Amino acid sequence: MNEPTTMSNRQDILLRVEGLKMWFPITSGLFQRTVGHIKAVDGVDFHVFHGETLGLVGESGCGKSTTGRAILQLNRPTEGHIYFGDVDLTTMKGDDLRKQRRRMQMIFQDPYASLNPRMTVGAIVGEPLEVHGIGSKQENRERVQELLRIVGLNPYFVNRYPHEFSGGQRQRIGVARALAVNPEFIVLDEPISALDVSIQAQVINLLEDLQSEFGLTYLFIAHDLSVVRHISDRIAVMYLGKIVELTDRNELYAHPLHPYTVALLSAVPIPDPVIEEKRRRIILEGDVPSPANPPKGCNFSTRCPRVMDICREKDPEFKDHGNGHFVACYLYD
Repeated sequence: MNEPTTMSNRQDILLRVEGLKMWFPITSGLFQRTVGHIKAVDGVDFHVFHGETLGLVGESGCGKSTTGRAILQLNRPTEGHIYFGDVDLTTMKGDDLRKQRRRMQMIFQDPYASLNPRMTVGAIVGEPLEVHGIGSKQENRERVQELLRIVGLNPYFVNRYPHEFSGGQRQRIGVARALAVNPEFIVLDEPISALDVSIQAQVINLLEDLQSEFGLTYLFIAHDLSVVRHISDRIAVMYLGKIVELTDRNELYAHPLHPYTVALLSAVPIPDPVIEEKRRRIILEGDVPSPANPPKGCNFSTRCPRVMDICREKDPEFKDHGNGHFVACYLYD
């Protein structure tokens, strides 16, 4: 079910995702006939406001990164609509889509794999400017140096290669590349998970400073709930291709509704040893079902400690249970 949008907040919404599905075919035999689908994303609805950070969390393989790639049309969705402003990206192709891509960028998880080792830093950061035909060579050279300065790197590093930099510096290069075409919206696909803990805070602070300075809007994909709480305004919790809960970050941590969210939060360490000792850790039994063969009814029904008969028969509706706290669970109907 779509999140309700009133006339008062419609103008503030930058991105709307409605009924997004991303299914990958499973083929077999000599003629590679389709015998099934991996339902990586299976009916997702949410919106992102101008200037906010929406955190998207869940276990590995739940569809978080696929959602981000589908939003930017790096993977064309199987079904659903993605509205960026008033434009439906799923209906666009060619030059029209390329023009919209100037407004959207992505920062990837692995700073080692996402930079071409054969290109200099100047060429990497300046590549989006060339692709979109922006500026002259001299203007682009100055723009690249300015971008390196903005992300905290020496502007005279333009002729160096990625292997000469640390992981944190490489991720800053990735940030500079994403900023090159002045985007409004950036998908951050686990941008700090491959970095040392000591470097993670520096990159998070950089992203927050850039958001304030340039009015950026983020979709922050991660599995570390403590980091997501720090940087996000609202948080969406994803399980096996579906969003099961979405609300304000403080509300989520204070009053989690979905049993899966409760289990996730029980695993987050608390710095107070007295509280930590009294707290009960929830251990989920069984494995996450295969996205190629999800269970009937609620996807979480096979592992839920509070499962009911209806959970195994019918998929719960994703709806608002007050003050923008969305949850897909029969416990609250």
